[in-house]
Amino acid sequence: MVIKCKAAVAWEAGKPLSIEEVEVAPPKAHEVRIKIVATAVCHTDAYTLSGADPEGCFPVILGHEGAGIVESVGEGVTKVKKGDTVIPLYIPQCGECKFCKNPKTNLCQKIRVTQGKGVMPDGTSRFTCKGKQIYHFMGTSTFSEYTVVADISVAKIDAAAPLDKVCLLGCGISTGYGAAVNTAKVEPGSTCAVFGLGGVGLAVIMGCKIAGASRIIGIDINKDKYAKAKEFGATECISPQDSKKPIQEVLVEMTNGGVDYSFECIGNVGVMRAALEACHKGWGVSVIVGVAAAGQEISTRPFQLVTGRTWKGTAFGGWKSVDNVPKLVTEYMSKKIKVDEFVTHTLPFDKINEAFELMHSGKSIRTVLKF
Repeated sequence: MVIKCKAAVAWEAGKPLSIEEVEVAPPKAHEVRIKIVATAVCHTDAYTLSGADPEGCFPVILGHEGAGIVESVGEGVTKVKKGDTVIPLYIPQCGECKFCKNPKTNLCQKIRVTQGKGVMPDGTSRFTCKGKQIYHFMGTSTFSEYTVVADISVAKIDAAAPLDKVCLLGCGISTGYGAAVNTAKVEPGSTCAVFGLGGVGLAVIMGCKIAGASRIIGIDINKDKYAKAKEFGATECISPQDSKKPIQEVLVEMTNGGVDYSFECIGNVGVMRAALEACHKGWGVSVIVGVAAAGQEISTRPFQLVTGRTWKGTAFGGWKSVDNVPKLVTEYMSKKIKVDEFVTHTLPFDKINEAFELMHSGKSIRTVLKF
């Protein structure tokens, strides 16, 4: 049965989203149709909406930080059933490809090609609006009251979890937390620097603190973000604009040679360089978490690496998604990790454009939209 429901459609790049009635087709084999209960807005949605994303297709239903209830399943689906509480996953986990079988990565490639083209694995879309096919986004499209995802792109979670909070585990919090505990493997007593104090940066700080770091330096030009960063575990915060010296020099001086771990949570290639060069000679590790615009390149002197620094990157915090998102929900439910504290605003879904404005203005960490 086709479902008619409300969705925010991006008809073209650079324009506000439009609340429309869309038709959502039933799930085909190995697909799951989900009633989205809550979704949040992330910078990645804004990046694609801006037109800068080379994989961006329009018209499209954006959104990749969501949570909901399974409405129906296609044939062959065994992992979830109608009524299950779930989080859609933009990095799937098929368990069968060489990436899934390798413990070193979480980058399942089973549906990568079609997902990048904005369609389901069979090459078609489940969304139509005003007679036009609407593209999917990141395999999730959570800016719709109902969405259809591949059965490998869904994690079944604790039914008692509040969906207007755990939706954030679909991207930002998991990404930052995992960057610290999985990718960097922060050690007790270490010194860390976190560049960019948005939602992902705060999650990195939380991960560093849980891992036992003794000094966590937050770096941002927006000083309004410092109080929140300290609440999450930053021991001090600095602004690059407060010194005539490059920020990496400031950090090397502050830390007697550099930090053990640094994290770039912005997506700025200049800051990525600064983060690497702020690392300690011999053992410093810098992790790129932020996504830079298409075509941009990173640079540093090779000597930085020859003398023992390591440059790494991470996607979704290195978590194998189907296995670990339910565990992250459990960690939240047992109060090991923070989630509620990331939510600064809650709005009705119709006010989605307001959520984008709050994000661009730096006034919000995460705005959750409820249907």
